[in-house]
Amino acid sequence: MKDLARILALVIVISAPAPVAPAARSIFAQYASTAAAQNVSQAASTAAAPKPTADERIQRLIGAISEERLQSIVVKLAGFGTRETLSDTTSSTGGIGAARQWIFDEIKRSSPRLNVFFDTYQIAPQGRIPRAIELRNVIAILPGRTARRIYITGHYDSVNLGAGVSATLAAAAPGARGADSQRSPQFDANANAPGADDDASGVALTMELARVFADSGIKFDATLVFACWAGEEQGLVGSAAHAQKLAEDKTAVEAMLSNDIVGGIRGGDGIEDAANVRVYSVGPSDSMSRSLARYIRWAGEVYVPSHRVRLMAREDRFGRGSDHSSFTTQGYPAVVFRESKENLARQHSANDTPDGVNAAYLAQNARINAAAAASLALAPPAPKVTDERGQPLIARDPSGYDASLRWAASPGAVAYRVYWRDTWSNDWQRNQIVGNVTHFVLPGVSIDDFVFGVAAIGSDGHESLISAYVSPERPVSPVRLAN
Repeated sequence: MKDLARILALVIVISAPAPVAPAARSIFAQYASTAAAQNVSQAASTAAAPKPTADERIQRLIGAISEERLQSIVVKLAGFGTRETLSDTTSSTGGIGAARQWIFDEIKRSSPRLNVFFDTYQIAPQGRIPRAIELRNVIAILPGRTARRIYITGHYDSVNLGAGVSATLAAAAPGARGADSQRSPQFDANANAPGADDDASGVALTMELARVFADSGIKFDATLVFACWAGEEQGLVGSAAHAQKLAEDKTAVEAMLSNDIVGGIRGGDGIEDAANVRVYSVGPSDSMSRSLARYIRWAGEVYVPSHRVRLMAREDRFGRGSDHSSFTTQGYPAVVFRESKENLARQHSANDTPDGVNAAYLAQNARINAAAAASLALAPPAPKVTDERGQPLIARDPSGYDASLRWAASPGAVAYRVYWRDTWSNDWQRNQIVGNVTHFVLPGVSIDDFVFGVAAIGSDGHESLISAYVSPERPVSPVRLAN
């Protein structure tokens, strides 16, 4: 890759340990002098989101995504009649039992490189689950050189609340939504619930990417996990059980990409949009979930420039949720993809049929997922920028007016890229490649005026997520007043 040659050339120049060598300081001279004059914002000459030469391996992987296969999977899943979590498990043609077995068999058939299994849990009665059930997620693992995981997911269960109910609920004021029909003894778990867009579209994307990643022949550093969840419509039950176990086992998860309602282009208001996809991520602004969201947008600009990623600075739509929250609750970086224009009247009803899914649009969303996940899986893990107490490794030395940045080395990194931006900005504005070091100083740049981050760069030029130095909250003790 051309970018690798550029990186290695800079590594030679900037490989001295801190304190910063004169050669390194000279590269930053234009920034330091301006910073000292409190005018760094106008001094930047490097883009904050560098666009490398696209990796041909990832381009080929993206090119293998099939619109026809995506559409056929959506049609097949809708054809089970319902995939409601409490629906029939004994039939070979309908209900959640038949659906999950077909998903399992189809993924297993797609490649011998995939380790496919049922991720099974015994769920006690709770919430929208009135009786004890056996819940099965369908998981496919593509082993990498390391155990750290990157997830691509959708939920395969569906639900029928009645035509137009979702639109009515969405329009209702908070706290005025009435009774939850899924908790009623009269609720019919076997009612027709094709769930084509919600969420056969996300499952089709997940299954197709499992196939193309496994067939790519690429040796990824990270382990790829393709997960089809059950129990989402009952409160994220399947993904929550899985994420809880990951946390208990201290499993390293680099990223989780949830795809929930990602195939439609015509909204309930009649407006069509096949050129954009929304990506929601929970804050604060420098959370690793937000870092993941920015990375996805960057990957999309490099590999799928015709498809715009719209970053949404909230966990999800108002009053709605999805399986990414199961992961963020456990401290893992996660986002959710949502189509640009939803038709609420079709959701959670018998009207959510395959004709509401546009295969070309779904394929574009699959390509964005693939570009981001493949780039991350080829990169080193993100550097750790906090100490064992969780305090950021940032200081003002040596002058008291510098930005002194430290981080833990990332396995496989040959260099690092330091980022910084104005504190009121959401997007990184400036960056500089540094050598294979774990300490770097920006002379004359105040840590009080900017946000800083660092990413690891691998031998083939792929970059990790950016780890930001976050200022910890200072607790204020209550004041005791004299009587």
